[in-house]
Amino acid sequence: MSTIGHNQILLFTISVSIFGIFIVLIFAFNPPITHENFFWRKPLIGSVFGLISLLGIFAAFFPKQCSKTFNFEKEKTSFTSHTDYATFKGHHPNCKEFSAHVIHVNNHTFCAACNGLLLGATVALIGAAFYFSGLWQIGETSFLLILIGVVGVVLGFFQLKFKGFIRLILNAFFVFGAFLILAGIDELTQSLFVDLFLILLIVFWLFTRIQLSQWDHLKICNSCKVPCEIRDLKKKQG
Repeated sequence: MSTIGHNQILLFTISVSIFGIFIVLIFAFNPPITHENFFWRKPLIGSVFGLISLLGIFAAFFPKQCSKTFNFEKEKTSFTSHTDYATFKGHHPNCKEFSAHVIHVNNHTFCAACNGLLLGATVALIGAAFYFSGLWQIGETSFLLILIGVVGVVLGFFQLKFKGFIRLILNAFFVFGAFLILAGIDELTQSLFVDLFLILLIVFWLFTRIQLSQWDHLKICNSCKVPCEIRDLKKKQG
């Protein structure tokens, strides 16, 4: 995909995501008066959200799949050179320009974003199990949880401005914030339709988050002046 085409998709996804956040705030400040008394609403929504969380955890445990998402794995297999710039650490190119994208623990390199999403999805899955099973009654704190969740989602979109462990924390907060929004809105509206809408919105937020990462990777490679097969191949493809 060309840089122009990717930028157009990114602009669209960001616009829709921002609009979605405004919709969430509207629900928070003006929840519907009538509630739906479906006894299976919480188990159903909890199961769907849990499945999404499990898929996120599965993806984070297999970083090569993330590399394919970011179009790096395909590029790696076509290289015959064994220079540092053609190797990968934490499923990112072993390049100083990507140092902000990784964390180092005991001489091991990990992707800050993927591990942050893993942590957030794990905590969100636990929270969902407690809330949607009825073990956690959020009651009057629902409005506050929604606001905290909105902050988490917004900061997650800005995580590209930060490095290392802060990036990891913001990605974790991003996923957990999405859960807080779902739980808080569910408590206020008690609407299956609204819950399903939020599930789709959360998935779209995750898609936007991926698009932002792809845009950031393209920007880094296009602005880099160091000879590098990854950058050169991207230019030929774009």
